[in-house]
Amino acid sequence: MIKHYIKAARLRTLPLSVSGIIVGSFIAASQGNFNLLICVLALLTTIGFQIISNFANDYGDGVKGTDNLDRVGPERALQSGAISPNQMLSAIKISVGVTFVLAVLLIYTAFGKEDFLNLFIFFILGLMSIVAAIKYTMGKKAYGYSGFGDFFVFIFFGLVSVCGSYYLFTKQLDFTIFLPAFSVGFLSIGVLNLNNMRDRASDVKAGKKTLVVKIGSEFAKYYHYYLLIAAFLFAFLYVMIYYKSPYQFLFVLAYIPIAKHFMVVYKNEVPKLLDPELKKLAISTFLFSILFGLGLILS
Repeated sequence: MIKHYIKAARLRTLPLSVSGIIVGSFIAASQGNFNLLICVLALLTTIGFQIISNFANDYGDGVKGTDNLDRVGPERALQSGAISPNQMLSAIKISVGVTFVLAVLLIYTAFGKEDFLNLFIFFILGLMSIVAAIKYTMGKKAYGYSGFGDFFVFIFFGLVSVCGSYYLFTKQLDFTIFLPAFSVGFLSIGVLNLNNMRDRASDVKAGKKTLVVKIGSEFAKYYHYYLLIAAFLFAFLYVMIYYKSPYQFLFVLAYIPIAKHFMVVYKNEVPKLLDPELKKLAISTFLFSILFGLGLILS
């Protein structure tokens, strides 16, 4: 049974989920602000959010019938019958409990008990992250079914992840921090958009109105190109503002596989063949975050 929960947790999505934390932590470290315990707790909390989201996605799509024989991607736990709806609900509740404890420990470690304003703000952000993870596909007003998935991925995987983690270390924000946050956010949206391009036909049948369903396959491709290009440009702009050495352009190496991915999407005419690209783009985003951060540290 445990192996089914591990599979439902979708471990391959976890590197993407922590990419923003890695970027925010590296930027803070490059400025002389770093705390290993805060970093570890931030990574664990973010992984918790992602597991909640994956369990909730499995449950939401399972009970709504979206995960069916028409689905192209890997078979889900509820879809296969390996885990019952009640068992998945229990897993979601346990994940929420563990992640909530981690989030409280993270906030307390970062701000102590005296900084009430920051404690309150990040406590609310933590609750919002949990709700957003659950409401993507669960409930009657699941935002993933009305085309708002891209917006929430940008907010939480990009802005909250990068800027929030940076603030946990430094207790301040600079407007330039939003540039790499945009990069991570756009690449993360790219992974979701790729998923939605792959699943467009089955989503239409299931009444899941993703952005891809709303704008159509052709415009979804152009949207994908813009996301990848914009992510590069914002990262490039940040480096140019704080340029010290060529090491800061290490992140460009991550764009070698991203460029190959770009061409695969450009030439693709069979949506189901996009499935392998999900993992490639997710790993490339993780690689981007590592190389971007190392470039700052080495410069």
